[in-house]
Amino acid sequence: MTDLFPPRRAPRLPIAGDSRVFPVNRIFCIGRNYADHAAEMGAAPEPIFFMKPAHSIITGPSVPYPPQTSDLHHEVEMVLALGPGAEVVAAGTGVDLTRRDLQGQMKEKRAPWEIGKAFTASAPVGALRLGPAPSVGSISLSVNGNTRQSGDLNQMILPPAELIQALSRYFDLAEGDLIFSGTPAGVAAIAPGDTVEARIAGLSDLDFTLTGA
Repeated sequence: MTDLFPPRRAPRLPIAGDSRVFPVNRIFCIGRNYADHAAEMGAAPEPIFFMKPAHSIITGPSVPYPPQTSDLHHEVEMVLALGPGAEVVAAGTGVDLTRRDLQGQMKEKRAPWEIGKAFTASAPVGALRLGPAPSVGSISLSVNGNTRQSGDLNQMILPPAELIQALSRYFDLAEGDLIFSGTPAGVAAIAPGDTVEARIAGLSDLDFTLTGA
């Protein structure tokens, strides 16, 4: 059989110090994995799962402001990159961009969050670093040089190994999958022209400027 049209090419992420790239399969995300963030959102500290499509990936240095929102929020997160056997082969710094106003509307209706979370270019990720994911170390995000989020990876309710174990109960994890592992407190709005700097100790930096409106 012949494809009706050429299939869309899977996104790739660069790997620091390596000529190879990481082909992205699926993006799993975890919410409420830091107790302080759950508290600021008025939710119980009970980790929950959701997904973004692979085409949410963007590597910068520019990220477009998405349509249909006036309240776009940043959420810095460690990203786990899975290889064969659902083992972590690399990790990176990512930002889960959220159309918070649309997400809030869906919460009021007890409806799915896709329009708030799963839009194009909603998942900026920096270059991956090969090796196991760190379990401790600082995680932070600044906007225009001002620190907004600051925490430590050891504050995660479900650390990487337990997070993968929990996800594996519901999904057949595979090579190419990414897992956004949750964000500390301090999420807030960003606007076109803002420069975002995301940092995780031991991993590559992620910098981007928000463009358009």
